[in-house]
Amino acid sequence: MFVSKLLHVSTCLRLTKSSCRSFCVSRSFNAIEKPPAHNKEAYIGSKYLQQARAHQEANLVDVSNVLIIGSGGLSIGQAGEFDYSGSQAIKALKEANKKSILINPNIATNQTSHALADEVYYLPVTAEYISYVIERERPDGILLTFGGQTGLNVGIQLDKMGVLERYNVKVLGTPISTLETSEDRDLFAKALKEINIPIAESVAVDTVEDALNAANEVGYPIIVRSAFALGGLGSGFASNPEELRNLASQSLSLSPQILVEKSLKGWKEVEYEVVRDRVDNCITVCNMENFDPLGIHTGDSIVVAPSQTLSDEEYHMLRTAAIKIIRHLGVVGECNVQYALQPDGLDYRVIEVNARLSRSSALASKATGYPLAYTAAKIALGHTLPELPNAVTKTTTANFEPSLDYIVTKIPRWDLAKFQHVKRDIGSSMKSVGEVMAIGRTFEESFQKAIRQVDPSYIGFQGLKFDDLDNALSEPTDRRWLAVGQALFHEGYSVDKVHDLSKIDKWFLYKLMNIVSMQKELEGLGSLEKINQEIMRRAKRLGFSDKQIALAVKSTELEVRGKRKSYGIIPFVKKIDTLAAEFPADTNYLYTTYNGSSHDVTFDDHGTMVLGSGVYRIGSSVEFDWCAVAAARALRDSGKPTVMVNYNPETVSTDFDEVDRLYFEELSFERVMDIYELEACQGVVISVGGQLPQNIALGLKNSGANVLGTDPVDIDKAEDRHKFSSILDSIGVDQPAWRELKTIKAAKQFANDVGYPVLVRPSYVLSGAAMSVIHSEGELESKLTNAASVSPDHPVVITKFIEGAEEIDVDAVGYKGKVLVHAISEHVENAGVHSGDATLVLPPQNLSEDILGRLKEIADKVAEAWKITGPFNMQIIRADNPDGTTSLKVIECNLRASRSFPFVSKVLGVNFIDVAARALIGTNVPEPVNLMSSEERAKRPYVATKLPQFSFTRLAGADPFLGVEMSSTGEIACFGKDLTEAYWTSSQALMNFKLPIPPSGVLFGGNLENSTLGNIAKLTSGLGFKTYAATSDVAQYLKEYVNGQEVEVIEFPKTDKRALREIFQKYEISAVFNLAKKRAESLLDEDYVMRRNAIDFGIPLFNEPRTATLFAECLNEKLPEKMRNAGKEVPAEVRRWSEWIGGKPV
Repeated sequence: MFVSKLLHVSTCLRLTKSSCRSFCVSRSFNAIEKPPAHNKEAYIGSKYLQQARAHQEANLVDVSNVLIIGSGGLSIGQAGEFDYSGSQAIKALKEANKKSILINPNIATNQTSHALADEVYYLPVTAEYISYVIERERPDGILLTFGGQTGLNVGIQLDKMGVLERYNVKVLGTPISTLETSEDRDLFAKALKEINIPIAESVAVDTVEDALNAANEVGYPIIVRSAFALGGLGSGFASNPEELRNLASQSLSLSPQILVEKSLKGWKEVEYEVVRDRVDNCITVCNMENFDPLGIHTGDSIVVAPSQTLSDEEYHMLRTAAIKIIRHLGVVGECNVQYALQPDGLDYRVIEVNARLSRSSALASKATGYPLAYTAAKIALGHTLPELPNAVTKTTTANFEPSLDYIVTKIPRWDLAKFQHVKRDIGSSMKSVGEVMAIGRTFEESFQKAIRQVDPSYIGFQGLKFDDLDNALSEPTDRRWLAVGQALFHEGYSVDKVHDLSKIDKWFLYKLMNIVSMQKELEGLGSLEKINQEIMRRAKRLGFSDKQIALAVKSTELEVRGKRKSYGIIPFVKKIDTLAAEFPADTNYLYTTYNGSSHDVTFDDHGTMVLGSGVYRIGSSVEFDWCAVAAARALRDSGKPTVMVNYNPETVSTDFDEVDRLYFEELSFERVMDIYELEACQGVVISVGGQLPQNIALGLKNSGANVLGTDPVDIDKAEDRHKFSSILDSIGVDQPAWRELKTIKAAKQFANDVGYPVLVRPSYVLSGAAMSVIHSEGELESKLTNAASVSPDHPVVITKFIEGAEEIDVDAVGYKGKVLVHAISEHVENAGVHSGDATLVLPPQNLSEDILGRLKEIADKVAEAWKITGPFNMQIIRADNPDGTTSLKVIECNLRASRSFPFVSKVLGVNFIDVAARALIGTNVPEPVNLMSSEERAKRPYVATKLPQFSFTRLAGADPFLGVEMSSTGEIACFGKDLTEAYWTSSQALMNFKLPIPPSGVLFGGNLENSTLGNIAKLTSGLGFKTYAATSDVAQYLKEYVNGQEVEVIEFPKTDKRALREIFQKYEISAVFNLAKKRAESLLDEDYVMRRNAIDFGIPLFNEPRTATLFAECLNEKLPEKMRNAGKEVPAEVRRWSEWIGGKPV
């Protein structure tokens, strides 16, 4: 057969181990024949593409309607990478003229836009709801491998239920049997033994006792892994039976089966991304090496691509094994193989195989320029690798292994400091919320760039004081790289000593010593005048930023920039072309480096620059990526060439086909200004990427950049709390009593004058960092110290906190001080819960025409006062006064897009970012329309609710209590005919949510000072649930509400995880309502134990009074109906998005 013969005639370029370490060139390269010159026509492979395509048409899978399973709300372990991979799959389907039907409740994503999917269902990603969608839509194909672990698990479930067979739905790509083999640890172990591939010695068990017996057999220390779990959820290390008993108890509550295996902690960890098509063509697209030794989940590891410390023999041994595995398992599409490699020998073990798109595959795609998800989708439709073109070069085939003439570093981003009682150690279960990817031509350049991308407060490789440095080096935490920096920079540790403690390969440590030596050389010079051209160039080639050099020589960033440019030292722009410049490639995928001598591109476009949102973190996630992509698309539609700057490998904005030029680069003032000047951009959009671009807006303007939209000087007046409050006073807009703080004495005086509680807010923050509600004078002193350290250059403002008030979000777009569109969303929770953690309702259900009119008036006044052009967001509280009047007080205003922009755009059917983009460039600006008027609301006879997605399961020990600091990692939204239907559906769309069904038990605890808890118990007991309490006080209180039903008191063994699990199982606890007044101060606090264990054992937890009441009302109304229906009819909430909003305007 033509195609199977056309495998790869390989020209393998090989380097010795030492030269591979010096130059980051991939050790594997496939091509059919090297052309005589850089000439597209000369490439012999281009003529095969046409022949191969014609030959293959007859063998494509015969489908016309394809259902794509999305991954749901972003959580730790399953984040924005699945928006990217799903979007790529939809693009591939579109190209093939297949209709795409997407089910995904994550309203913030790019894939849930009609620009991509033909039809979208904002529904729970569960077997039940997918069955309803299949019944309605009758798809003939389904893609399961683009929705993370959620999509894969639900696919296996649908197959077992017989749904796919009943409706004749073909599973495209990797077959279900392969997915099951790769996920079931026992089957997986047997499959690899069949082909003599070594795996860690392990035993699959499904009870705690069996786990203990298996550990005795295997020998401690051991690692526990959960089957069918994402991001290592439920896995961990145990060095004795007691640790194992607790770990196994928790793991088995999250997964039906666990694997007990020998720990190989300290070995190297290496990954290969492998692609196979249906006729057995196989390639390895990327190999990656973890900077951290084995023992840390790959999602929590610093990762380098291509690998730097492997010998040629090691590289090929693992490559051959990866191809052998993917062929034996029968994967059709993309697959990720993770290895443990002996650091000083040729012994290795396979850790796991993900037969789906993963976080690593998104990283590999962006690191190499090879569009893995797109290719996997094409393969799923029956295409083969030789007939598919390389999407970057357009002339070579996809049946090649990329070559890299650069090095990529990925560093995770953790936000553990936001959580109380959380354990900061990192291990086999993932805890990071996002990741960055940096590209350079030396490890030092790439590594330092990546560190600055993680957080702008880091200037590059640096140290941090630790109480016990040796422990910080040997026991990994989210700050271990800082411990390495401390040891090498400040404590005089040798490379050998750091290696012995951390087991980090010495090659990496010697490279880091180059940075240390350069830093010390700069500090030795002592002044900018002494830096000559040669020293400046060396520093820049090692990844030093202007600010970093300035701090070393006691100068300023702008002075260093001036000196650098006077020497003619500017970064060179290089292409990522997948082929290490060996073949002609016209690509727009770019990065900058000081390790070069010429640019790969010319600068003739003079495009409009859009700044992306950078790393995903709590407070800034995929919703800002949707905003950046929507802005770029709108600019392109208006005929403007676009330049995107972003460095997040999980995003759609860093997909090279979204913009005219993509720079995978830092969002620092220095780098943005460098690119702006090189490209001679027409302007820069800083209002769609969240807080990071906002923070450099003034610097850009002062250096001559044309910042589009609201003037950065006016932005500063909204970001600085003092200036912001003063302007509100001057325009007659109400706000809570406030004062600027300079001393603790003045703060105490103010708090006593207005009365506690008060709120402390620093300037220039995102997602409430260091914001605190303070109830007493003692608390005030400790919290102020914390707030002052967040932004020392800006004042801190103290505000009267109004208890029991309702919070309202206003999202709007202005043009020259006039409001064009606005949306008003109600919060279900009372003020005091961060808006990112709040439940939003749109259109508003409980606001009168008078209140809606007053809110519009406030938006008009604010737009005029700040001369707003572009997106803005306000948070306003509504409080009832003793005299019967209602106060509306503005608590915050962001002159940029907010995280609720995708939600309001998709619910109202008006793309707010599209309107904003037109306002920014002053082209085709629409006339103002009041979307909140009674006429406009009447056109929308539905309600949508946006719920926060939390990841507390991942954050061992963290108290799942909500406050003014944001703690959610994602969001989901569903529609309904009314609030009850919308909230009922949305609740079930949260990840791992198990709907409580009577006669199971409901456990109650918390505040007994009002009737809220009792009213909830009244509703649930009436449905047939059993009622339990943790104390006799709670039981006594509940008896008044449950109509003579028994209330049993459960004794809590607070510190014994195993006994707690047995109690939750014995009483069949299926929901926990814990309405505590405040966060726990001790780990033995009854309410904390109740909340934390509900999370650890995967039981729905309701810990906020108003949402708890709303859910109980939903249960009361919807549960009897659901049980009567029992899947006989498709429920009313199962409708297409286009049916809800009456068309496809967004």
